[in-house]
Amino acid sequence: MKSRSLCVTLLFMLAFSLLSVDTVRADTGPKPSMEFTFTGEPVTIVSGIMYECDQSNCSDAAPLEELGPQGFRCEAESCSAIGYGFAPYHQIEIEFSDGTTRQSNIFETAGFDSKYTVTVRPDDLLVEAQFNLSASPRNTILVLACICLLIAGVMVVIGVVFILRRRATT
Repeated sequence: MKSRSLCVTLLFMLAFSLLSVDTVRADTGPKPSMEFTFTGEPVTIVSGIMYECDQSNCSDAAPLEELGPQGFRCEAESCSAIGYGFAPYHQIEIEFSDGTTRQSNIFETAGFDSKYTVTVRPDDLLVEAQFNLSASPRNTILVLACICLLIAGVMVVIGVVFILRRRATT
């Protein structure tokens, strides 16, 4: 009898665990990104590293970790980075086809979807943020919601003023 109840209990637990399996989705939201466009010396990119820094002088520089979609990737003429979040300061180090490795100035995160122009100079790189109007989807929704609430509030005030004036004239 005991073995039968144990067997039924185990079967029940197995069936319950199989029925309760659900797809777990994580890491599906938008992530901060950076795009680097290169100008200047006509050389192609071989490889690159992006350093993350909390200190403005980058004395605590550490390479951006490769974790899932997070990382720094380069093609022949451009580089990009995706992160779960970026440190406030950065520096890039790029190896070029001419055999030279050049390091950039220290630059700040320019926004959620940052865009930078990198000028390749003989001895180093100059990174400058590009003006960028793109907004994250979450921020766009918040702005639209605020505008709708503002319009609704103005309409309520106008309605109240209209009703009060109408009552005063009758």
